[in-house]
Amino acid sequence: MHSDSSLTLATVTRYHLCWKQRDLDGIMALYHPDIQYHDFFQHLTLGLAQLRDYVQANLPRNAGEALDHSDRIRVDGDTAFIQYTLTLRGAANLVSFRASEAIVVRDGLIWQVNEYAALVRENVTDAPRPATARLGLSPRQLGIMAQDLQHYFQHQQPYLNPDLDLQEVARACGYSRNQMSYLLNQVLGQRFYPYVNQARLQHLLRALEQTPNARIDELAFAAGFNSLSAFYKCFRQHTGLSPTAYLRQRQHAM
Repeated sequence: MHSDSSLTLATVTRYHLCWKQRDLDGIMALYHPDIQYHDFFQHLTLGLAQLRDYVQANLPRNAGEALDHSDRIRVDGDTAFIQYTLTLRGAANLVSFRASEAIVVRDGLIWQVNEYAALVRENVTDAPRPATARLGLSPRQLGIMAQDLQHYFQHQQPYLNPDLDLQEVARACGYSRNQMSYLLNQVLGQRFYPYVNQARLQHLLRALEQTPNARIDELAFAAGFNSLSAFYKCFRQHTGLSPTAYLRQRQHAM
């Protein structure tokens, strides 16, 4: 391998490991004083003075956490190319970001980073793209948000409150209302109330397994539905059956 390529590979490999290990100081030490970092997803160009806060906000949550790399690091002279996929948890459908980085090394330090990311979602060909720079959200941050939302719904069960609203969920998860709205609508592809009602329905179906003789309308209200019409609509949408037909089918299967 050419000496420039060897130095590039060694530098970028060290940089990649620092990201995985959440080593903020190690990452910053690898940036050239004249670094230009281009984040094309957020339409941002950052210099060294702005990068520490940016990197800290984008570090993986746990040490050793890795992205799904779709290829090895490829090197051409002073430039390295990395491709990876970030899959978001907490989504009903497969939701992921495909990303790539072109990293230019000069004097053994990272002189330029061009980072590209695109949303990939099943059955979606051209997702809307609002001002993510204004919202301050990168693909990595959106991944953390999706995990936080899923964890909140699984462990706190806020959907049991029939008056739950988006502002309350955003505040409890530590984000702004606009950020949470963007995650749901533009990334996960779900509006807020259908997302909440889906969680309520899953809660009801679990309760029905434990108490098969319970009245289904009572279970619906206990799960957080504030009207039977909303419950019936959600039930049919997700099971393809009315509650009566579902219970009849379930009895025949037992």
